[in-house]
Amino acid sequence: MIQLWQAIVLGIVQGITEWLPVSSSGHLVILQQLFGNIEQPVILDLFLHMGSLIVVFIVFFKEIKQLVLSFFIKEYKQYRKFVYYIVIGTIPTALIGFLFEDLFEKAFSSLLPVGIALIITGLLLFFCERFGKNKKINLKSALAIGAMQGLAIMPGISRSGSTIATALFFGTEKKEAVRFSFLLFIPAMLGAIILQLKDMSVNSIEWLPIIVGTVFAIIIGYASLKLLILIVNKRRLKYFSYYCWIIGIVVTLLSFKF
Repeated sequence: MIQLWQAIVLGIVQGITEWLPVSSSGHLVILQQLFGNIEQPVILDLFLHMGSLIVVFIVFFKEIKQLVLSFFIKEYKQYRKFVYYIVIGTIPTALIGFLFEDLFEKAFSSLLPVGIALIITGLLLFFCERFGKNKKINLKSALAIGAMQGLAIMPGISRSGSTIATALFFGTEKKEAVRFSFLLFIPAMLGAIILQLKDMSVNSIEWLPIIVGTVFAIIIGYASLKLLILIVNKRRLKYFSYYCWIIGIVVTLLSFKF
């Protein structure tokens, strides 16, 4: 049974690593390998993901409202194309997740692929800001960002970092890159939540730790996402590359001892 303090810690970790470009899944694998198997109940994992989804809806409420109204009010019609690009970007995410599910699951049992993936994440973060221009999302960039989101299922590849980096590589304007990355997150996370529902059991649930952990995930997540937006706007993503390289190299070396 999950303890209150454990739920709080997991909520804080979720709130930080889900948004900052350091790979939440990669850090979970590292903790599991170094300190033993860390069991996270499906119901708690589900609620933490729902907390992450709530954060996106809060931070990007205005943008989501514009996209919804684009199908009902003529004045908002200009935003409809953005919805189509989100749908287009979701297709490669779903295909990659479906086709390579077994491969990604195997990566969760070893430190070596995580270390290599963190080094790759660092490279993406270090070089991406050199390509930023003022372009809008288009068909080609939407497909590429969606594909990168699918590859980010691999532990060690940061979803937020890799998708924003890919957008910047295509010359996308910074605010547009952040907006597309996190609006594209919504259908992906909804899909993950639906898949988790089939494994969820509501028997003998301790609701207090789950609710408290989720609240922490929302509060910390909101602050982390706002921080990430500020970091991207100030072109400071490369500073996270140093962290990813250090952790990635250390984890790669440690993999030969486990």
